[in-house]
Amino acid sequence: MFTRWLARVIDGLIVGVVGFFLAYATDSLSSILVTGLFTGALAFGYFVLFEVTQGWTPGKKVLGLHVRGAGGFAKPDLKQSAIRNAFTLLPIVPFVGGLLGVVAMLVIAVTISGSPTRQGKHDELAGGTAVLKS
Repeated sequence: MFTRWLARVIDGLIVGVVGFFLAYATDSLSSILVTGLFTGALAFGYFVLFEVTQGWTPGKKVLGLHVRGAGGFAKPDLKQSAIRNAFTLLPIVPFVGGLLGVVAMLVIAVTISGSPTRQGKHDELAGGTAVLKS
């Protein structure tokens, strides 16, 4: 589970840097609504794009992980990835989105820890996706 968390941190840093530059370029760093939108939309797009096309995100790739689709397919399809990453859209919710995102991540972490297959609630909701060692 630590490796998955570290992969998420790496990916979060990448998304955060891109989001910062977008907010800076659009002169919207001081707008919580715009930065939340950038953060949520970028994170969602980033995770879905990489998982559907590659079966991994850069953070997962660096740490030797990949995302399997439901039924053991090599990678998730668009619907599965969108479902498993829907929680990344929570920062779009004004003022409480960040807190909701933290709660979602805690639920995911607890469900991964308690699962014999190491699948989180988001994997379950996506039909049985899984993050495995490559």
